[in-house]
Amino acid sequence: MKKQAIMAALLLAATVSHGKTAPTTNFEGDLFAYFEGGGDARQQEHLRFALSDDGVNWRALNENRPVISSDSISESGGIRDPHILRGEDGRFYIVATDMNTAQNGWNENPGIVLLRSDDLIHWSHAKINLSMDYPKNFGDAYWVWAPQTIYDRKAKKYRIYFTLQRNDRKSLVTYYAYANKDFTGFESEPRTLFSARYGSIDNDIIERDGVYHLFYKGNTKDENGKEVKNGIQQATSKSLKGKWKEDFNYVDAYAGKTPVEGSSIFKLNGKD
Repeated sequence: MKKQAIMAALLLAATVSHGKTAPTTNFEGDLFAYFEGGGDARQQEHLRFALSDDGVNWRALNENRPVISSDSISESGGIRDPHILRGEDGRFYIVATDMNTAQNGWNENPGIVLLRSDDLIHWSHAKINLSMDYPKNFGDAYWVWAPQTIYDRKAKKYRIYFTLQRNDRKSLVTYYAYANKDFTGFESEPRTLFSARYGSIDNDIIERDGVYHLFYKGNTKDENGKEVKNGIQQATSKSLKGKWKEDFNYVDAYAGKTPVEGSSIFKLNGKD
């Protein structure tokens, strides 16, 4: 696809996950950020875009080729789990896991990639290396996974949250920090947001009617601590700060049958 066609398609894209927009804006589609999981391993962990007219059926842009090469924006040379947000200021924000499994396997990853754009075409970027940037309390960071961004209306700031596993490999805890004004790093050291009983990854928060719903890939373990089931669960809170109440129910039809993760929750255009 030619660059001009890509630009036109991006400008038509309307909603982006979790973003709220001015009431005068009429949205006509959705834009999804993703990485590829098949084909040439060297081409998988790069940023890609897809468009949808209805939020259900999607078509890849750029013939499913990367729109940004990961080695130009990341420390590891790869990105996974990209999440895109349409900001309150009209800008677009992306956060992603800085990880290159094709080269390094599932060993430790350094942190998070951050990108910002006014037009979905031109992007500024920055990197957070958690163990190096915050060595006192995060020097033992092993996995820094699946970051996402949500706008905190009370704080009037963008909150980035992610799953952390430390070198002891004993837990998967969700941490958060506010992004600085330039979206190039954290304002301060991350804090604990959510600690699921059996751990969680791929957290995704959305607010509805004053209640925050935190969806995540959860699991059930037996009395010996062995995982016997996994799937998408949710926790709820009346505050973005928590505390979060787990109900331990699975919301996906695949639970216990086919492992799933990385859920994406968003409001369909023109629907409630």
